[in-house]
Amino acid sequence: MIKYEVDQDFQSGAFILLNKPYEWTSFDLVNKAKFKIKHKYNLKKIKVGHAGTLDPLATGLMIVCTGKYTKKIDTYQAQVKEYIATLKLGATTPSFDLETEIDATYPTEHISRELVDETLKGFIGEIRQRPPAYSAIKIDGKRAYEYARKGQDVEIKEKILVIDEIEVLSFDNDVLKIRVVCSKGTYIRALARDIGQRLNSGAHLIALERTRIGEYRKDQALEIEEFISYLENL
Repeated sequence: MIKYEVDQDFQSGAFILLNKPYEWTSFDLVNKAKFKIKHKYNLKKIKVGHAGTLDPLATGLMIVCTGKYTKKIDTYQAQVKEYIATLKLGATTPSFDLETEIDATYPTEHISRELVDETLKGFIGEIRQRPPAYSAIKIDGKRAYEYARKGQDVEIKEKILVIDEIEVLSFDNDVLKIRVVCSKGTYIRALARDIGQRLNSGAHLIALERTRIGEYRKDQALEIEEFISYLENL
């Protein structure tokens, strides 16, 4: 059974809550769903899109929209997001996550739980954040990551965003796990970078899971295999 109540008329319009697998791109997930829907209904074409990109190394909730529901994508994208992020303190990477190799290491002996708690308080509310060079932001018609992967430096402007909540879930052996509730456009990888800097050290993301978009939660979402099975049995 589908894990949430919604009109599942995929041809005219519906939305699907899916759990994006590790190492899949958001485009991979949309493409798989689109292919299966087209095959099921023998369609030549159908509009399918998603409400918020997740990096390949992230997992978690994605809202995939079909047909007339694609017009609601902007509304879904604008909703508050919740993430569970795991940071490794004391080291940085150019991409701020595991996509690239460690490029620098820093001391962590001075970092206590008390310092972590005090530092994170400084991120609550409206903040300015510079998105990662390894991101899909467009600069002169090209994605920022295209420049970054060629070793070319580009200027990326800061954005104003809002962090509603940051909660420490665990802190052990230089690994910090946090729950973050934030506005649209927040880069958790960039937040990891900034937390590391505020701690007078470094940090990069080693795991990320999106657990909520607005009122929709990851535990309502289907694995892609569950969705395919559901679709085939309609």
